[in-house]
Amino acid sequence: MDILGKLAAVIESRKAQDPATSYVAALHARGLPAILGKVEEEAAETIEAAQTGDKEKLVHETADLWFHSLIMLSHQGLGPQHVLKELNRRFGVSGLVEKAGRQNQT
Repeated sequence: MDILGKLAAVIESRKAQDPATSYVAALHARGLPAILGKVEEEAAETIEAAQTGDKEKLVHETADLWFHSLIMLSHQGLGPQHVLKELNRRFGVSGLVEKAGRQNQT
């Protein structure tokens, strides 16, 4: 199993744990606004790290962003396999073509 799958499984197992002893459970208990706040915070920290050029910090902050994104997906009943399936669907399609297709759907 890949690391995203392993991490998603751990996140799922911790959702039902005591929020006093599990960070993941505490975030889920606080609800979607709290989870989205963490994703937003980690995205900002990732951008800041990229701007500084500190590659080690960029990797660290991206890991935090991915982790909190997995919690967000979990809260919505989704997992990394859903995102990977979408990325696979887009593979080999020009980004410009893919974006134009989305604009035509709205």
